Amino acid sequence: MRSADKPNGAAELTPRTASRLFGVPRMRGYLDAVGGDPAAALELYRWNTAVGGAFWETLGHVEVVLRNALADRLAARHAAAGRPGSWLDDAARELDGRARRDIAKARRRAGAKSGDAGDAQTLTELSFGFWRFLLAKRYATTLWPGLARGFPRAPDRARATVEQPVKRLHEFRNRLAHHERIWNQPLKSHHDDIVTVLGFVDEALVGWVSAGCRISEVLARCPIERPHP
Repeated sequence: MRSADKPNGAAELTPRTASRLFGVPRMRGYLDAVGGDPAAALELYRWNTAVGGAFWETLGHVEVVLRNALADRLAARHAAAGRPGSWLDDAARELDGRARRDIAKARRRAGAKSGDAGDAQTLTELSFGFWRFLLAKRYATTLWPGLARGFPRAPDRARATVEQPVKRLHEFRNRLAHHERIWNQPLKSHHDDIVTVLGFVDEALVGWVSAGCRISEVLARCPIERPHP
């Protein structure tokens, strides 16, 4: 918050107080990046939070689109095979134990929240990690041939073409979720991965998401020179 934006009578947050509130170990990385200047470290900390927020906004679109693309293909595959119930029931036991446990937990959470443990509510309770691991090598000959059709704009049908950018975004998302330093990460590359994954699904989607995306704008305001673009 700039000085002009502070409420009347609000005290200035000093670097010493910030270190106490945010944690000395957390602030140490920022201090090291700016040669030990406490005020500059606090400015970098604020920017790190801002760019993280910008990424959260756009990654949300990736999560929803990826979830729906994969869920739709799995449902279509299940129906084409003439299997009863839902693909989430995994009657053919194609999913690994971790995925089945994730689905069971998601159903319980959905039921506890709304009393509705149906497929629609269960899907929203499944994490980004669940969908990311459906693209793993272990499913190359089982799920992937059907899942590939969920990415009609990908340059080829190779599983790794889709998995690799999704894997990187999943790892990056976990850093964001734990409020870690990201100012020293290859943020431009992560942004490119977002655009790539969205583009594999629908070209028009890239333009729509990009129109509301703040990532490039915030990246341009970084108060220091970063080790990666």
